[in-house]
Amino acid sequence: MEEKVIKQLIDEAKKAMGNAYVPYSNYPVGAALLTRDDQIITGCNVENASYGLTNCAERTALFKGVSEGIREYKAIAVICNGQLIASPCGACRQVIAEFLEPKAPVILANEYGDYQITTVEQLLPGAFTPKSLKEVKNV
Repeated sequence: MEEKVIKQLIDEAKKAMGNAYVPYSNYPVGAALLTRDDQIITGCNVENASYGLTNCAERTALFKGVSEGIREYKAIAVICNGQLIASPCGACRQVIAEFLEPKAPVILANEYGDYQITTVEQLLPGAFTPKSLKEVKNV
């Protein structure tokens, strides 16, 4: 993946992080998805007083894209405040695996410009995906 595209995704995720609604954790997170036709869709985390109803940035971005009819993505970037490099929770890893190919880049960043690149399959080895369901039906 080109450095220019990586930086653009991180920058867009950082802008989205600015919209986070985090009155309980004070831990804003932003995400930016790159679609198959090179659009960028962003999302932020949205907390709720009933903590279990909180939605992470990654899922917000994916659900936003899906609600607009977009089903195929090439990459995702996730950023958080502080020195810690962002890392998706388990639920987000599963949703990411639903819509991105196993080899798709996942860019994990912090607000200081540090980042690392991994893949969907490295984040969630052995993921249960739509392909898994097709294989079950053929048994």
